[in-house]
Amino acid sequence: MPRYLTLHTLACLTRQGAEELAARLCAATDVAVRRVLVNLTEGKMLVEVEAAAREPLEAWLRAEGMHYDWLLRIEYELREGRLVASD
Repeated sequence: MPRYLTLHTLACLTRQGAEELAARLCAATDVAVRRVLVNLTEGKMLVEVEAAAREPLEAWLRAEGMHYDWLLRIEYELREGRLVASD
């Protein structure tokens, strides 16, 4: 299934708030959230998601009320020193 990265700006979120938000995202059934990375100092959150396509992912983000700064489909990644097509 295609993987995507989304970047979100967080406003005045505590560590506990970020943990609750990450738990809410991971509970999704329409998409599969694989990783949530948070920097509270800069107010940013990076989310790695598996979704059937970009459109369903965008629809899920809208339904969750999650504004994103950008959304990127992962096409290639570095594995064992080589750039290979992402699964």
